[in-house]
Amino acid sequence: MSEIRILLVDDHPVVRAGLRAMLTDFEGFTVVAEAPEGAAAIKEIQRLQALGEPLDVVLMDLQMGAGMDGVTATRAIKGMPSAPPVLILTTYDTDADILAAVEAGASGYMLKDAPPEQIRAAVQQAAAGQTALAPEVAARLLGRIRNPQPVLSPREVQLLELLATGMSNKAMSKQLFISEATVKTHLVHIYDKLGVDNRTAAIAIATQRRIIRTAG
Repeated sequence: MSEIRILLVDDHPVVRAGLRAMLTDFEGFTVVAEAPEGAAAIKEIQRLQALGEPLDVVLMDLQMGAGMDGVTATRAIKGMPSAPPVLILTTYDTDADILAAVEAGASGYMLKDAPPEQIRAAVQQAAAGQTALAPEVAARLLGRIRNPQPVLSPREVQLLELLATGMSNKAMSKQLFISEATVKTHLVHIYDKLGVDNRTAAIAIATQRRIIRTAG
């Protein structure tokens, strides 16, 4: 591939500027567009497609303020015709974030503190239709395979994240449009899988294992 054309998606202008400078310093890399959040990224892809301009990789952040998040945007992009590969570039390395991105159709998952050469290689791999994972992320996924523990369902992880915000059962049931009885059943399963018997311990273990993000 003679040229890799990239769309940068990040809500921080300074971060985008830094990434643009790094990427354009690599031979054969061109940043053709930028977007501050997911919905704007989708519009940029549609604009480029309408102009007949190729796009080889979308470099996508996960959390983007009040705008559309990276997972939602990735899922939407992968539903588009002739969808470009989406490579996640984020600071988050929890199981919940990694699995959500992969399930949404991301071609890779890299961390922002990775050396430039790793990011360059990941972009090249994504553009070539390959999977690109940060070594830390790959190690975590391999660890899950080699040392299997009871796996929390996406709904259970979602409940844990709400639990960590201090929500009551009633509030969680309203948030997720399920009954309080269903919330209690999920919590029983969560506690059993984590080997705990209360909310505080569940949140502590989930945070320690990076199943959910550390508060703040």
